Amino acid sequence: MFSRIVPVSLTCQKNKFMYIRFFVVLLVTVLFSCQSSDSTCSLDEERLEGRVDLEIQRLEQSFFEVETKEEMLALLEKYPEVTSKALGLETYPSVDSLASELIRLHQDSSMQELNAAVAKEFADLSDVKVELEQAFAYLKSYYPDFKEPKVYTYVSGFGFDLIVEEDVIVIGLDYFLPSDHVFQPDIPRYLASRYERKYLVPMLVLAISSRYNVIDPKENTLLAEMIYYGKAYHFVKSILPCTSDQYLIGYTPEQIQACWDNEDIIWTHFIENELLFETNPFEIRKYIGEAPATDAISADAPGRIGRWIGWNIVEEYSIQQDLPLPEVMREADAKKLFKDSGYRPRGGDK
Repeated sequence: MFSRIVPVSLTCQKNKFMYIRFFVVLLVTVLFSCQSSDSTCSLDEERLEGRVDLEIQRLEQSFFEVETKEEMLALLEKYPEVTSKALGLETYPSVDSLASELIRLHQDSSMQELNAAVAKEFADLSDVKVELEQAFAYLKSYYPDFKEPKVYTYVSGFGFDLIVEEDVIVIGLDYFLPSDHVFQPDIPRYLASRYERKYLVPMLVLAISSRYNVIDPKENTLLAEMIYYGKAYHFVKSILPCTSDQYLIGYTPEQIQACWDNEDIIWTHFIENELLFETNPFEIRKYIGEAPATDAISADAPGRIGRWIGWNIVEEYSIQQDLPLPEVMREADAKKLFKDSGYRPRGGDK
């Protein structure tokens, strides 16, 4: 059982220079609907009609060139969203002290090497730009009030991976260096393997999903957690329909197939142990929280297996009820959604 399943997860770290970190895993981390995208997939041209020319501003290039406090203060004033949301202005006595600290940090030889590595690896971000433009167009087709946020990149010294707010996105590019690069964040290997370029846009869309994911705050069961994550992953798949699930879930195709081959075993464990309406947070974490494996089922079962089941339930709900994305995201009653999904394991049929 599960002989081909290897856990993959997602998190982030914060260093002493930065105060904001974005936990994709809390929204979140990772996307669980074990399917492979059709290589012939094509995007819906009607949904792309709202596409705009997105500008990704490379702030690391400007910030690392600064030599004086006056120049740094001018940059901090020019980009107030980044100054407050990414650089932690509120944690410093004054903007002057922040400027001085950034100059000192950016002149550090290790930071200079890290910035040079990022500049080489991400000399061209045109692929990220195109994928974000397409994702934002799809978002507007489902949610006409959606407005594209400003998008910035930065080298934080592994201070943050992603900051995603309604009006601004800041990408810590150093987190997304190749997994075999000499510079790596100080996180477990099973987490770091998902921090690569092709995971970047799915992570961003997953973060955005939280503003549309309606919940009932009174529901505190494992089922409610499973459905929350399931809706989040359904959202990402709807916005990025041609992105391989390998980069949504963080599994290889072989691991994805192993998930499906063992779906009935996973589901039987939930039912036989009467877990769906469990409210103990420690028990819930066993199936939802970040971990290298779901040991309660098997040492070879991936962590966060409850999220994967939740995604399958939501996918079935969407299909059985023939509902568009916004209606799925508005359903806050986890028990109703589960009942109306008619979910049953399909095993190796996928």
